[in-house]
Amino acid sequence: MVMVVTGAAGFIGSNLVKALNQRHDTAVVAVDNLEKPGKFHNLADCVIADYQDKREFLENIEADALDMDIEAIFHQGACSDTMEHDGRYMMDNNFRYTRALFHFCQDRGIPLIYASSAAVYGGSHVFREQPEHEAPLNVYGYSKLAFDQYLRQYLIRDELSAPCVGLRYFNVYGDREQHKARMASVAFHFFHQYREQGRIKLFSGCDGYAHGEQCRDFVSVEDVVKVNLWLLEHPEVSGIFNVGTGRSQTFNEVAVATINALRQGQPILTLESMVEQQLLEYIPFPDALKGKYQSYTQADMGRLRRAGYAIPFDEVSVGVARYMRQLEARYPR
Repeated sequence: MVMVVTGAAGFIGSNLVKALNQRHDTAVVAVDNLEKPGKFHNLADCVIADYQDKREFLENIEADALDMDIEAIFHQGACSDTMEHDGRYMMDNNFRYTRALFHFCQDRGIPLIYASSAAVYGGSHVFREQPEHEAPLNVYGYSKLAFDQYLRQYLIRDELSAPCVGLRYFNVYGDREQHKARMASVAFHFFHQYREQGRIKLFSGCDGYAHGEQCRDFVSVEDVVKVNLWLLEHPEVSGIFNVGTGRSQTFNEVAVATINALRQGQPILTLESMVEQQLLEYIPFPDALKGKYQSYTQADMGRLRRAGYAIPFDEVSVGVARYMRQLEARYPR
């Protein structure tokens, strides 16, 4: 039997393939679109049994022509660019694709674990997996919500014939995201800022937040992978779940963790010391973002915990420090 990972050359997908390999699972079918250069690097140190182009894979799914014995599908493939405004393209990639996989899996008793997104909450200030808190601000967020709503009807009617889980990822950071360019995590951009300029730039205060005190639920890709693999081992679990840490941490905290990790062998500095030494600089908050910027997110992790997931999540002081070591190995001086 094989594991199928869509978006296999992407950020979370390639980390999943690597983690499966580390479990001695090499019967992995990687599905992706490699038209854009660079993504293949994420799979270069992984072992796969086969590769299919995303369009070929979807055509085979819809034509019932996929000839393989599948243990589970990790569906990480999607258009994740929040600045993409083509709604038709977004719905084809994020809704129609997932819906086709869902019915394929339900008809064959195959577990499906798919990537949703915390973008479904948009302007909400409560991040709990309930309809009253879902208010996407862009078509990307809506495309993810649309399939969550589709699945929810099956969950309400108790009509699933195979496990299906949607994971609402919060702000994921970690290795193998370099191809995402401007869409990469702030930790990735902080690393390169510090390397190139000797300092990190953060937004000044706005919307009631002090300088650099805007905060998000930053979750390491290692923790995201652990949740996916735990669900593989617990087919009794279906539903829609947040994947964050349950803690909101500031951009200042991410910057401090970044700088201290990159100052190996030197004394640990406080935020105040970094500002004093001009290692941290606050720049004016852009007028274009005022009133449109998500200054706070914090995943409500109650539902996943009640489902039985008990593994702790790393704080940024731990996860970002590990990531900086990975980036230094990837980008040696």
